[in-house]
Amino acid sequence: MNDRARGGIVVTGASSGIGAAIARELAGRGFSVAGLSRRGTVPELADATAGGVLAGFPCDVTDERAVERTVEAFAERVGGIAGLVNNAGANEETPSAELTLDQLRRTLELNFVSAFSMSRRVYPYLKRQGGLIVNIGSFYDHLGVRSNLAYSASKSAVASMTRTLAVEWARDGISAVTIAPGYVLTELNREFFADPGRREAVERRIPVRRLGLPEELGRLIGALFEARVPFLTGTTIYVDGAQGVSL
Repeated sequence: MNDRARGGIVVTGASSGIGAAIARELAGRGFSVAGLSRRGTVPELADATAGGVLAGFPCDVTDERAVERTVEAFAERVGGIAGLVNNAGANEETPSAELTLDQLRRTLELNFVSAFSMSRRVYPYLKRQGGLIVNIGSFYDHLGVRSNLAYSASKSAVASMTRTLAVEWARDGISAVTIAPGYVLTELNREFFADPGRREAVERRIPVRRLGLPEELGRLIGALFEARVPFLTGTTIYVDGAQGVSL
């Protein structure tokens, strides 16, 4: 029985950017997808004949009760849950000496704690028949990046969580992987990269000499759910144009 027959896939932070691309790709491959965001908006499907469904659910993923209600409602609607993509996140660039504890807690709560909350909530459904959890990390997880202490720490925690859940939940047929993007062009940073000089300076540091695209991450994650390779678990896949390994 393939994952489509087992139930749907939950994608957090699905209203725009990488999350929207992932949700759209999965639905385009025929999966039933719940796109979670604060507003509950989701992108339109390019191909309505693919057989997939993309439904928007308003949900603050830092609110544990809201997470519980939303996951239960979606599971009842589609007959179970086959997978989860923890994509919701944000960043506040602040020099470490000026970083407040409130900023640190806020970043950890959204980027890391919510991912664990979502994973814990879908666990009973995945345990019944196995499944896949994909956590969106960052290539910052192993780099020292100025003014990004909170964000880098949160993404390091996400990668560590992936490894631990993969080990603990392997006996239940649950796989977990982290996808760690590099610089990806999205609605949130499009204005920043609109300056040709600034964009060129960033792209010069990337061996493939360009920014990544949300659709590339969508295709990769769609392929992971399509192929379902349970032996691929507990690891981080870097999608950064080789920047993280470049001198």
